Amino acid sequence: MSLDTVKIDTKEKFIELYEENQDLLKSDSPEYVNKIREKAFGNFQKLGFPNKKNEQYKYTDLNKEFENGYKTYISPKNIRFQVNDIFRCDVPELNTKVILLLNGWYYDRENLIHELPGGALIGSFQKAAELYPELVKRHFAKYADTEKDGMVALNTAFVKDGVFLYVPKGVVIEKPIQIINILMDEEEGLTQHRNLYILEENSQASVVVCDHTLSTPNFLTNSVSEFYIGQNAHFDFSRMQNEHNGSKQVSHLYFQQERNSYVNANTISLHGGLIRNNVNVLLNGEGCENNTYGLYLTDKGQHIDNYVHMDHAYPNCTSNQLFKGVLDDFATGAFNGKVLVRKDAQKTQAFQANNNILLTDDADINTKPQLEIYADDVKCSHGATVGQLDEDALFYLRARGINKKEAKLLLMYAFANDVIKAIQVPALKERIQDLVDKRLRGELSRCNSCQMHCC
Repeated sequence: MSLDTVKIDTKEKFIELYEENQDLLKSDSPEYVNKIREKAFGNFQKLGFPNKKNEQYKYTDLNKEFENGYKTYISPKNIRFQVNDIFRCDVPELNTKVILLLNGWYYDRENLIHELPGGALIGSFQKAAELYPELVKRHFAKYADTEKDGMVALNTAFVKDGVFLYVPKGVVIEKPIQIINILMDEEEGLTQHRNLYILEENSQASVVVCDHTLSTPNFLTNSVSEFYIGQNAHFDFSRMQNEHNGSKQVSHLYFQQERNSYVNANTISLHGGLIRNNVNVLLNGEGCENNTYGLYLTDKGQHIDNYVHMDHAYPNCTSNQLFKGVLDDFATGAFNGKVLVRKDAQKTQAFQANNNILLTDDADINTKPQLEIYADDVKCSHGATVGQLDEDALFYLRARGINKKEAKLLLMYAFANDVIKAIQVPALKERIQDLVDKRLRGELSRCNSCQMHCC
């Protein structure tokens, strides 16, 4: 069987899956969601899965991942457990509002929407689409483009549930919100949750997302998150990816920032068999600032691929991209970052860097930082480095009585710390520092009170 035949069969399989289950997919969804669903399905029929001929997916072949016959969670499966007995992704001294997703579905089926101080709302995306149609309709599928990426089209066609966050004008949520994505089942599964975050003008919120697998079967995730950051709003987003090597994750983050808004987004990738992170940012007003950071630590054949598209559409905006990776054993990785500065986006400041350390000859990284500039009054830079640990620095440490293993760990930790220090929640930063230290030492990397040996 040819590779082209396999790709056609995989695409057709999901077309058939949609057609066989469209009544179930459309049930409990408002008409406006189902109209978007149908359009997205048509786009998926045209686009299919991206392959290596697609420049954005040149180093990650997703077709073979979708061939494996994962069960698709079109409706929630009745898996009940005591969270405190099985799993607590607690961060010491971090007082958070904790939200759980189980296999892509909002876990607390008895309380699907929670009201936070100031009239803010958090809960199930599916329920929010029903209760707040005008609000959801205004933002849903407005920033994630189903006409360009088949993976986004697939997610939108199968959309059912996920996380919904709404912060009204002028409201500041003091307590960080912690969202825990749990994958847990006796059989292999595909999740496609959809998340929508809306921050109106002069609002502020901090969100921490943790991705974990709590059972041994393989899992595949194709998630889409849309963020609307209103004028003068301030949003801090931290994500920790810590799944076992049988998990494959494709995530899409779409940020739209309005005038004078601020976003700090930090992704720490500790574990996962395959991770593909897509980050798309539109700076849609003057005075925006966006800081997007990433740290990935891979080994044992793991693959990490980060794609970032930063669109400077208006003048006087600032963006910073910093992605750092440590690759060991026969791990592979890729970074593809692009900064677009439009013609009228004068006084833009945009900085992009990707730095990598390869610990073995078998590790491999492909990196492609890019600038596309149409304005003439800008300050922009981009660059990438791939190398090994600094032998002079290693010699310096060993000359002061530090053994070789500890000296290497110190250098790797110092390398990673440039990203870790950008985390703005102090207790979370402390927890990430501990996890990164354990990960670099090769110790079991899991939350401190997780009972499942899932790595």
